[in-house]
Amino acid sequence: MSRTNPSRRSLAAPPRTWRYVPLLAAPGAVQMALDLWLWAQHCQGKCGPVLRFYTWQPAAISLGYHQHRYPAAWRNLAWQGQMVERVRRPTGGRAVLHDGDLTYAIAHAQLPGSRQQVYQQFGAMLIAGWRSLGVELHYGTAGRDDVRAANCFALATAADLVTTEGTKVIGSAQRWQGKAVLQHGSMRLGAGSGLYEQVFGEPEPPRLAVAPAQAIAALKTACQAHFAAKLSEQPLSSLEWQAVQALAARIQAGEPPSLSMVTAAGR
Repeated sequence: MSRTNPSRRSLAAPPRTWRYVPLLAAPGAVQMALDLWLWAQHCQGKCGPVLRFYTWQPAAISLGYHQHRYPAAWRNLAWQGQMVERVRRPTGGRAVLHDGDLTYAIAHAQLPGSRQQVYQQFGAMLIAGWRSLGVELHYGTAGRDDVRAANCFALATAADLVTTEGTKVIGSAQRWQGKAVLQHGSMRLGAGSGLYEQVFGEPEPPRLAVAPAQAIAALKTACQAHFAAKLSEQPLSSLEWQAVQALAARIQAGEPPSLSMVTAAGR
């Protein structure tokens, strides 16, 4: 009698419908509020797992949920005539400059394995998607104990992905509530504007020379194949947008983004 690997068996199950939210360009507080709202919707059983991609407009710095130390100069950082927004993510990790990058977010409550294994499941999907575009990526090797810098892209841990030359191009972070995870990841695409050097005081590492539309198409295909998923495109309703805007105002005011914000708002 042949034995079936449980993880392989789960991935071979009938396709499960995921909610796919179309690409959105918006300020950081709106993007964080939207991820928080979608994560809550999935946790409450109101939709399947969620996948979306987005860009930050204007440029912003996102801080990890537990990150409280960062350079004082960031408090009054201006770029091209306007202040650079600082916003706290629902997920952990260190600061990320969002300046032309493409961000992904996944909310899922039923993945087997440890937290590191969940990172690896999402990582395998990302690796497959980028491989289809001719880009080979690998996991980073730095340990968590090595992480001291404020900059997320200063080191690459096993949760991150690097090129064959060792350049970190995708940095990811998680937040858990019971068995439900929200994972964010910043994918460095396009050309730099010079803001990176101003923020971090060091030369900007190379970026991936791939158009966002190409990356999104490849990663959607990889997600469906890896997780036996069916992506159902569902833009936000007007009522959902009202809830997201209310959350965004609270995040912009400095309230730490957590699921309790959504729970309290729904009472």
